[in-house]
Amino acid sequence: MPKPEKHIFICLNSRPPGHPKGSCTLTGAQAVLTEFAEQLENRELKGRFRLTRTSCLGPCEAGPIVLVYPESVMYGGVQAGDVSDIIDGHLLGDRPVERLRVPVDVW
Repeated sequence: MPKPEKHIFICLNSRPPGHPKGSCTLTGAQAVLTEFAEQLENRELKGRFRLTRTSCLGPCEAGPIVLVYPESVMYGGVQAGDVSDIIDGHLLGDRPVERLRVPVDVW
């Protein structure tokens, strides 16, 4: 497999409802993962970009968390409707989506 241009990690960590740290799964991470997978497939971008599901990436209270390498850009509160913006702006346009970036003190 050739090296991807960018690697997208999506936290699918799950904690019980009401846990003080939060849970990316309970805030919609599965829908985000599904949307990324579908869009990468439908737009024929699957070879250029790699998608990986992960466990906890740290700031669960800001989830769902998406992390993009090699730029080390962390997004928080990502919903399925934000996926197109990340693909078009960051993956294809090399411009991180500022409105979704977690605060500097978090990452």
